[in-house]
Amino acid sequence: MARIVMKFGGTSMAGIERIRHVANLVKREAAAGNQVAVVVSAMAGETDRLIQFCREASSLYDPREYDVVVASGEQVTSGLLAITLQGMGLNARSYMGWQLPIRTSAAHAAALIDGIDVAVLERVFDDQGIAVIPGFQGVADDGSVSTLGRGGSDTSAVALAVAMKADRCDIYTDVDGVYTTDPRIVPRARKLDIVTYEEMLELASVGAKVLQTRSVGLAMRENMPVRVLSSFEEPDESRPAGTRRGTMIVGEDYMQSREAQGKNMERQLITGIAYDKNEARISLIGLSDKPGTVAAIFAPLAAANINVDMIVQSVAREGEKRDLTFTVPTAALAHSVDALTQAKDEIGFEEILTDSNVVKVSAVGVGMRSNAGIAARMFEALADRGIRILAIATSEIKVSVLIPEEYTELAVRVLHTAYGLDAESDA
Repeated sequence: MARIVMKFGGTSMAGIERIRHVANLVKREAAAGNQVAVVVSAMAGETDRLIQFCREASSLYDPREYDVVVASGEQVTSGLLAITLQGMGLNARSYMGWQLPIRTSAAHAAALIDGIDVAVLERVFDDQGIAVIPGFQGVADDGSVSTLGRGGSDTSAVALAVAMKADRCDIYTDVDGVYTTDPRIVPRARKLDIVTYEEMLELASVGAKVLQTRSVGLAMRENMPVRVLSSFEEPDESRPAGTRRGTMIVGEDYMQSREAQGKNMERQLITGIAYDKNEARISLIGLSDKPGTVAAIFAPLAAANINVDMIVQSVAREGEKRDLTFTVPTAALAHSVDALTQAKDEIGFEEILTDSNVVKVSAVGVGMRSNAGIAARMFEALADRGIRILAIATSEIKVSVLIPEEYTELAVRVLHTAYGLDAESDA
């Protein structure tokens, strides 16, 4: 018997027929003798609809009331799934975030989970029951409803799995696992059986949309195995419950132990290629070459809670002006320009240039730690196709380049092939 959390995203909950299908997946796990808690998202598009209502009601809406409104989407789907499971003869009941409770900070619309009381869930399991819990929501210290930010249901599921000491957390979505890149761009992209936390965290942070970054970070800190599955895939009755295909997200120590046992764990130097169009480039021209200039640039951006990503600074000879280029989220471009313009006298730049027609393309893989030449291969592959690199950023297991947006698909295909990630042809 295993204790598992099953999380279903918005496309999985999009209508009664989809909810019935989800109920069958839950029933199958319960019939195998597993203790099951289910976390659900709102129906696809519902949260966007509720957010729009808030904006129409007032452009300066109260964040506390915003949370009351947007949290209702998950409340609906959790109740509907519980009703459906009950109709199948299962002992199921929905529990709102405040009923467990899931305690959070008071940062409405961007709350952090402080802790989860699992006493209610333990009683449910003792009674052979199934708990259905709305994702994305909790309760602040003052008793008000709080939400975790967009994509927060993944974080809810992982946090719940950690709190109840689950054996794993299964994330059901509209894809059947994590791929080496977007299959819509590269038809020969391969589904990965196992990915490390570090790799998934990097992939999520640079554009892969399979899992929310916060959820991967939490799973990594708590060493909680996470599996990505498709809720649209029909169950293979020849396979036991809990052995469905998908991608496991695990620690590097687990990967190494499997490799030592020789269980089909050949590792690529690069795990995947990701891209992110949510990038805008800002260039400050004619900066004075003096101490404190860079601090004067980024201080107002930090004060405005704007995250800066890639940074490139030109080298100037003594007494000459220099330039500095960096990227920010596209949605923050206007606010960034405004903050920098207000601080122009202190910074001392001559001109500010912006470009939102850029994309960040990244190669991610733990193989970078022990193999030289990974970045050089990327630069050479892009150069061979005439793709200009505007900025570069690296980490221990990632190399990212900023390029013109028009080359997105070409760059992804070229790099996928250059790193040997293409699946073998069926021919």
